[in-house]
Amino acid sequence: MLDKYTPEELIGYLRQMLRIRRFEEKVLDLLTRDVVKGASHLYIGEEAVAVGACAAIRKDDYITSTHRGHGHCIAKGADLKLMLAELCGKATGYCKGRGGSMHIADVTSGNLGATGIVGSNIPVATGAGLSIKMRKTDQVVLCFFGDGAANTGAFHESLNMAAIWKLPVVYVCENNLYGMSVSVKRAFPFEDIAERAKGYNIPGVIADGMDVLNVKETVEKAVERARRGEGPTLVECKTYRFLGHSRSDPRRYRTREEEEYWRARDPIKIFSEKLLNAGILTEEKLKALDEEVIREVDEAEKFALSSPYPPIESLCDDVYTEMYKDPETSIKDLSTAKRMGLKMRKITYRQALNEALREEMLRDERVFIMGEDVGIYGGAYGVTRGLYEEFGPERVRDTPISEAAIAGAAAGAAMTGMRPVAEIMYIDFSTIAMDEIVNIAAKNRYMFGGKSIVPVVYRTQGGAGRGIAAHHSGSLEAWYVHSPGIFVVMPSTPFDAKGLLKTCIRDNNPVMFIEHKMLYNVEGEVPEGEYTVPLGVADIKRPGTDVTIIAYSRMVHFALDAAEELSKEGIEAEVIDPRTLKPLDLDTIINSVKKTHRAVIVHEAYKTCGVGAEIAALIMEEAFDYLDAPVIRVAGADVPIPMSPVLEEAAIPSKEKIIDAVKKIM
Repeated sequence: MLDKYTPEELIGYLRQMLRIRRFEEKVLDLLTRDVVKGASHLYIGEEAVAVGACAAIRKDDYITSTHRGHGHCIAKGADLKLMLAELCGKATGYCKGRGGSMHIADVTSGNLGATGIVGSNIPVATGAGLSIKMRKTDQVVLCFFGDGAANTGAFHESLNMAAIWKLPVVYVCENNLYGMSVSVKRAFPFEDIAERAKGYNIPGVIADGMDVLNVKETVEKAVERARRGEGPTLVECKTYRFLGHSRSDPRRYRTREEEEYWRARDPIKIFSEKLLNAGILTEEKLKALDEEVIREVDEAEKFALSSPYPPIESLCDDVYTEMYKDPETSIKDLSTAKRMGLKMRKITYRQALNEALREEMLRDERVFIMGEDVGIYGGAYGVTRGLYEEFGPERVRDTPISEAAIAGAAAGAAMTGMRPVAEIMYIDFSTIAMDEIVNIAAKNRYMFGGKSIVPVVYRTQGGAGRGIAAHHSGSLEAWYVHSPGIFVVMPSTPFDAKGLLKTCIRDNNPVMFIEHKMLYNVEGEVPEGEYTVPLGVADIKRPGTDVTIIAYSRMVHFALDAAEELSKEGIEAEVIDPRTLKPLDLDTIINSVKKTHRAVIVHEAYKTCGVGAEIAALIMEEAFDYLDAPVIRVAGADVPIPMSPVLEEAAIPSKEKIIDAVKKIM
């Protein structure tokens, strides 16, 4: 086997394994001395997997990694100084000290990041593979994960998606025999995790994870297959972590005999002996090589410990990218569009969204749509109707029913150059994809030091009105408003729906774009020509002097109806539609309250901890002295939406409830 390689290659593989081993030993020392803080999951014993697998790919290929990701990062070419600085939380670290051990990544080298949540990186790798296929390059993705991740839903959804689309992803399962403490013998109904591949009609192969060359050659075949366009492979590497799951792990679940058996198979020891026996290395050269690596690690320690911590002023940097705004096409609101003399026509909210998608797909070939029933069927509410016929199945992708894979793959595709619009059919279903939306898409940029962008739009719809009960009628926007790193947009009119969706697709931040099922047939005026609506700019839907009503989505229409009724009684209500809940145009709201001295906030979501509570608190903080009455919320009842039409109507705000609230504070 050694004859296939040059001495330089073989010594290079050994050097990389030594770099990982000595780095991890240094980390263990720093952990013990409490210099490195937080959790750290060391890779000692598994070095052959990372080095062998990464030796099988090119520099322009991608990897995704896990909470035990130091080895993968080093094998992909990372600088030990920047790595150790990151683990020490220093400003010079790869992620500016924000990611630490479990989220280590050199984004510039094609490392899409490590994740502290088991299995979360698997959909991301799948999305990167989809991006490669759509961009028509011959890159591949290595997706590293442990045996425990092979029991997650993300694993199954992702492998199924990659198999049906023949994506160039090599899924590398590092089977180190334990998912934290639970033995694979108790977690799987078979001996080999590679058997799982049969369920997806893809190759499942086993490599000796303690033999760097065996790993390299096994992964190499899978990589070649992927580059030929033949799809994914599941590679199971049988390996062993010499230490516990983390520093606090006493390893009570393992026997001394088991540990002695695997330590005798130490990948560095075995490979060193092979090179010595073959005359490729001498004892002196081996010692010199090890000393060279130790010096590199010691230099990394000096660099890390002497580096500064991030300045406190940088705490909020890199959560978002700069918002998109096109000075040539941006129009604040419909009244401005009319003053500009733009030619108008009346179309529905549904048609406005459809036009936005079509125009952006024509404008930018990186834009594509994916989701359940978005293609041939045209979407559950008809928003994507006709786009499949115009753009084809590559750019309007019907997916399996796999919300986690849809959300994660969209994020992975966005990280690698595409601009996906992923549809989650109902916002209630987004709960299945919360990990990928909130922990991956939203946190990615900040967690990796502002070095990445995730330009993904998650289109979904919510709200009551159709009698389809609690699992299809939710209003969950507050969950996403609460999550840093993602914008939340909820348009109420066709004009806003089209202009905002176009802006969101062009923006480099992840966006939850939430439509209301009862608005799809609502008609409104929309310009014939090109236009966008800026994010973070509220719209005064109706001017007034006596009370400010803040409402969004469907509730804007209820608020306007209430305002007309109140006007007959001499009460002039100003109706403000934030349109984007995050970023929120607080200035427009506060200026209105300072004028009217009263505020009523209307939303369909549950009252407790809803967006209304946040806006009310902001009004109290910014305009307390201007208020002549308490801020009132008119919101949904704190109950799951019932099916019965009588109860459903009672559970959400109405024109009458808004009028009552206004009169209460007049």
